[in-house]
Amino acid sequence: MQELIKAMKALSDETRLRILSVLLERECCVCEIMQALNISQTRASRNLGILEEASFLKSRRDGLWMIYSIDWEGANHYAISLSRIIKDFPVRHSTLTQDKRRLKQARRVGIKCN
Repeated sequence: MQELIKAMKALSDETRLRILSVLLERECCVCEIMQALNISQTRASRNLGILEEASFLKSRRDGLWMIYSIDWEGANHYAISLSRIIKDFPVRHSTLTQDKRRLKQARRVGIKCN
């Protein structure tokens, strides 16, 4: 029951839903998420941490960058099911469309991207 509650709480925030939507497109580093969502590094990192703690994401280091992606193999049942729902029935919203448009232009930059 606690895993379900943690997963639902993680998705109860617009920023985290936006991050998950972007990561359903492709894996990203923090700076790419910052650019796609037009948010600060602190806000991106804090929300990525919450999604990772709730088993939605996994991370790996690639040189200077911490890369985040959906954890399809290691996530708990609830996180996988909710991620699939979001992937299979995407929300049509102008904010998410803008995020995905900015994601196409996002690039990994500098040391602040970790």
